[in-house]
Amino acid sequence: MQFWVGWCRFLARGYPWPVDVSDELDRATTFLESDLAPETVTRAGYTAAGLGAVVAAAAASVLGVTPATVPLVALAAGLVLAHVVHSTPCWLASLRQSAALGDAPDLVGRAVLRMHVEPTAESAAAFAAESDDGPLAASLGQHVRGAAGTPESGLGSFVAAWRDTFPALRRALNLVVAAADAPAGERSRTLDRAMTAVLRGTRDRLASFTATVQGPVTGIYAFGVLLPLALVAVLPAARVAGLPVTIGALVVTYDGLLPAMLLVASAWLFTRRPVAFPPPAVSRAHPDVPSRPWRALAAGALSLGLAVLGVPLLAPGWLTPLVAPALGVGVALSVWYRPVAAVRDHAKAVESNLVDALYLVGRRVAEGEAVEAALDHAAGEVSGETGDVLAAACRRQRQLRVGVREAFLGEHGALARVPSPRARSTAALLALAAAEGAPAGRAIVSMADHLDDLQALERECQHDLARVTGTLRSTATTFGPLVAGATVAMADGMGLGGGAVGALGGPGGGSMTAPPLATPDLGLAVGAYVLLLSVVLTVLATGLQHGLDRTLVGVRVGRALPTAALVYAGAFLAAGAMV
Repeated sequence: MQFWVGWCRFLARGYPWPVDVSDELDRATTFLESDLAPETVTRAGYTAAGLGAVVAAAAASVLGVTPATVPLVALAAGLVLAHVVHSTPCWLASLRQSAALGDAPDLVGRAVLRMHVEPTAESAAAFAAESDDGPLAASLGQHVRGAAGTPESGLGSFVAAWRDTFPALRRALNLVVAAADAPAGERSRTLDRAMTAVLRGTRDRLASFTATVQGPVTGIYAFGVLLPLALVAVLPAARVAGLPVTIGALVVTYDGLLPAMLLVASAWLFTRRPVAFPPPAVSRAHPDVPSRPWRALAAGALSLGLAVLGVPLLAPGWLTPLVAPALGVGVALSVWYRPVAAVRDHAKAVESNLVDALYLVGRRVAEGEAVEAALDHAAGEVSGETGDVLAAACRRQRQLRVGVREAFLGEHGALARVPSPRARSTAALLALAAAEGAPAGRAIVSMADHLDDLQALERECQHDLARVTGTLRSTATTFGPLVAGATVAMADGMGLGGGAVGALGGPGGGSMTAPPLATPDLGLAVGAYVLLLSVVLTVLATGLQHGLDRTLVGVRVGRALPTAALVYAGAFLAAGAMV
């Protein structure tokens, strides 16, 4: 985001005249909470359009485009660049909004859980805002602070701001507010209806998106992957038959236009994803995450060097410029993002058995046992890292003589290094329940029910989307490179890639009108397309299923790039041995 802001400010200097700003752009920059004025973005788009038109006109002239077509090429390039610059804030705002709405069930859940323990709308709103640092919680926090000193809780103004974006959130929070004034016997049913409303609304929106996205994803797969790979088989023969297929046209089409079209289609799909469930945010400030990239760079450089030395010993030398960079970049990305992924995996493991822990604690508290003693008992019965966290919190309670909150959330608490808003909010509510005693037991059991519903919703939604994105992932790493490598090998073996061409013409044949594409040229052009395809499809599949999370994308691209390169090289060698 900062890189984008810097470039916009730099380009905006080239257009100092007054500009008109669209309402959509104004709303997008406001939602992104950026200090970049919409006027700056508009001026930057006009400057980019002018520069792009000049560059496109020069490139068209060099490539021999007819003089009458050069102005059209320049105009098209300028309009496209202006639209890209002006649309980028709206695209980023859409991604941020989908991630924000993915937090809606958790936000409502935190408010509901607090209402079970302390039935006031003010405390519920404040707790829901303080227990997370996502954009939705930040927005609620602004409304809570704005309502300070007034009879309002902030939930009403927050609902008004988001009601058009996510009607289910409005219904759920209105029920939370109503539960504050409901009789004790009705309160639990009202809160259950609030959770049902937000869960059903989220599930329905994602189900609708999953149904509608299958057509565009199938189109991307057919015209961006299957058809280009099928055409690879006929490209060498087409040149032999006299069609004007040059290596320059092949590179421009396969390594330029096709990846660009896939990127545009992917961006269009991302903006239509209504809800995303991104993993917990982990910054480089976390003590278990290195802040300097030297290890990643060293690992990438070592992999690159080994590939440069080893690939020519096992395969044709033209594969080295494909395999070596792919291995180097893939290993560097994997090493750089692996610590962040490990912290996230630990956080998800801690969350995995929270439901069981809450059931055990709630049942014992309802029977009159203290929360501290119930936690100690649950630590021995709950398995996995959730049980380890409970055991660590109980040890801190005994050794430091602190309460439940400090044992979990203190400076050296059991959750101090676990970036899980869900686990931290659960611990905060357990601390509140410790002051309530036996009456809080039913509330803790209700926490378990709601948390179970939230986890089931995430699993169901991601499972549905996985059926759509699974083909994209397998194509990016296996199917696409396999078909492309085998096709290039067959073209070479049949004499269409610069090998024995006498049977089709040339030396000894006399009927060939143009020399075939050399195998290194064809292989490099198609291989570069395969590697770009592995990156674009991996980003698309990850973004559709989980949202565009930088760490998750980095980890998966780090795996996909080396896999695609090795499969492509292996398919070429294996098919070449059989042809």
